[in-house]
Amino acid sequence: MSKALKGPRGHGAQARRPSVVRPISTPGGHCHEQGKTHLATALGYTACLQGHSVLFASAIDVINTLAAAKSAGRLKQELKKYTKPALLILDELGYLPIDKSGADLLFQVISVRYEQGSIMLTSNRAFKEWPKMFNNDSTLTSAILDRLLHHAEIVVIEGKSFRMKGQIES
Repeated sequence: MSKALKGPRGHGAQARRPSVVRPISTPGGHCHEQGKTHLATALGYTACLQGHSVLFASAIDVINTLAAAKSAGRLKQELKKYTKPALLILDELGYLPIDKSGADLLFQVISVRYEQGSIMLTSNRAFKEWPKMFNNDSTLTSAILDRLLHHAEIVVIEGKSFRMKGQIES
């Protein structure tokens, strides 16, 4: 599910160099629910309050939407949806496998947004695991990481699962 958010215009919003914020959890173990989505949502909300347009979507929803648009001959129009907002939040990259076609579609979004708009991305995967996410295509993975990491701020979140906290303590 995608959520488009628009904040009020002219409330202290300043043009900035596009950047990437990538909240990640420490790889390993089974507890990955550490608040990455919550943090990304809060930062997106703050961007809205500062007058920036924001689109929040899971990475797999973006890929599926673009694949359907490509089949219907509407890829160019649908890509604009993901390249137009000042901030694109891609949630849960790496939770589900991405085939070659999906990886290519996601690369198009990242490539077009590079130096044009900010991306915030959440993942539970270390960078060294990314080729596995992208159908073992190390060339494509390298190109994606090159664009994402160029101006990135990386936030590593460590700790136990937020959702499992009550279950673990009981």
